[in-house]
Amino acid sequence: MGNLYKIGVDGGGTKTELVLLDGTGAEVAHHLAPGCNPSQVGADRARTILTEALAELLAAARATGITPEISATHLYMAGAGAFWQEVVASLSGFGRVVTGPDSVPVLELATAGAPGLVLHAGTGSFVAARGPDGATHYAGGLGWKFGDPGSGFDIGRRALAFALLELQAAPGPMLSPLAAALRAHTGLADYAANSRFFYNDTGANAMIASFAPLVIKLAEEDCGPAQQVVADSITDLARLADQVIHRLFPAPVARLPCGVSGRVLNSVPAAFALRSLASKLNWPVELRFIDTAPIDGVKRLLSKL
Repeated sequence: MGNLYKIGVDGGGTKTELVLLDGTGAEVAHHLAPGCNPSQVGADRARTILTEALAELLAAARATGITPEISATHLYMAGAGAFWQEVVASLSGFGRVVTGPDSVPVLELATAGAPGLVLHAGTGSFVAARGPDGATHYAGGLGWKFGDPGSGFDIGRRALAFALLELQAAPGPMLSPLAAALRAHTGLADYAANSRFFYNDTGANAMIASFAPLVIKLAEEDCGPAQQVVADSITDLARLADQVIHRLFPAPVARLPCGVSGRVLNSVPAAFALRSLASKLNWPVELRFIDTAPIDGVKRLLSKL
């Protein structure tokens, strides 16, 4: 039958990353595509992004002279699991196709199969844990409409609310760095114009999430309102993690690995807030800040097949 190949996919809100591995686990091809969370881009667009990305990945392999026979494909995807199960049922020619939430690869990076948990915050956020019995548990990840504390969207939303209130109350030139950043971000000068944009424009959600890096940068530069926004958002994520810890690990026999994943949580202001909260709440954990991408967790999972 020859060398059998495996495909791994990490599908998030910001990007969709794919790898093709050979039978030894070596990477043969790699492809990046736009984010494919159906909650953000819609079901039809999410399906198209994935199928086109799979085609591009195989084309990249063929360009090197390899026509791979696929034995297995693992999809770790953000968004509704039922939707991705439907997508899996429609795929053919990709070996045994399975799908799971995008929390699984980062949990693998955090605990390497041992009991523990991971906090992840990128565009969205979640807490995932592996219990003492080996079962996987998931909390959060409800999407932008219902919170996702600690996420880029939540930080952007909180910061925009602060800045909009400031523009509403004092539209003059003496603005805080956060309100000034909002005007620069949208190119709109006053409260009314910004409010109309965020309530009516189809690109508003993306603009909210993309405001978060600016907020984090201001927090790093000692902007008080930006620091408060980050701290408040991370506090709500920590409350969720605290519930998971006490439910699954009421009396751990050793300090638990607790991965900290995603560009938001690995920023200086968010990491400072999380360390402070972990100490204050007396978490029985060892914080492990993960600077590798979730696709590396996908590779680890594929290597176990």
